[in-house]
Parts: sequence; C-alpha cells; structure tokens
Amino acid sequence: MPDIFYPIPKFRFKVKWDSLSRETEIGFTEVTGLDYQVDVIEYRDGIDPNLSKRKIAGHRKFSNVVLKRGVFKGVRDFYDWIDGGDKANEKSLVKRKDYRRTVTVTLMDEAAVEVVSWNLQNAFPTKVQFSDMKADGNEVSIETIELAHEGVTVSYH
Repeated sequence: MPDIFYPIPKFRFKVKWDSLSRETEIGFTEVTGLDYQVDVIEYRDGIDPNLSKRKIAGHRKFSNVVLKRGVFKGVRDFYDWIDGGDKANEKSLVKRKDYRRTVTVTLMDEAAVEVVSWNLQNAFPTKVQFSDMKADGNEVSIETIELAHEGVTVSYH
C-alpha cells in the first residue's frame, strides 16, 4: 500500500528566542507575518531593441512578525524586552547589547515532530500591545508583540 501524504496542520507550533544567558520557549496562540519578498526593478535603455522593460531582482523585504499570546500573572517579558528591562536607564537602544535576538518559529506535526522552522535574524520589538478591557467580555486577555527583523531563513527537517 503506498504512503499517503497529507499537508501539515498549522495549529501545533512553538516559538523560541535567545534571551540573555538562556533560550526561552514560549507558547503563542498566533504567529503572522512570516513572508519574504523581492523587489522588482524595471529598466529599459533607449537603444534596447526589445519593446519592453527588463526586470531585475532588487532588495529583499521581510514583513514584521506579530506574535499573540495569553496574559499570565507575573510574566512580563514582552514589556521588559521593548522597555529594556534593567537597562532601561540607558538612553540609546544601540547600547543595549541584548536588545536584538534570534527568534525561531517551528511548525510541528501531530506527533510533535518538527517539520519546518523559520529563523528570524536580529529581531527586535517595534510594538507591544496589551489586551483591551471589557467588563462584559468573555475572552482570554491577549497581548501582542510585533517584531522587526533583518532576515528569515527557512529550514525543512
């Protein structure tokens, strides 16, 4: 009987980032913005016999990655990261040596076997958003962090 292959569902994933002296693994409810794009440069000079422009690959572009998770008592790593934690008294972000981090998002199959990973290089927070409050709401409180980064590499396991 031949093997039947199914696409991997997207509901089982994990996120890790290097944090000071250890690697931290955190559970999230949603990850968006894992994309990669190449700008197109169009060029045509006046003596080109073709009546169309040439298309040349330009700069690579990466969207910001947005991570969402539930709010937990005593967990403040999103705020500490964007605020600088105990280094908040230093005025310049350049002086914060641990500000940029490597963030890894890994998709797993139903048996928790890693299938594909996205590694974000030199990621740093550009926005932290705390949950809205609603007196008659019945939802979990969700906090969001938006990360800018300087590149993504994809690894298939």
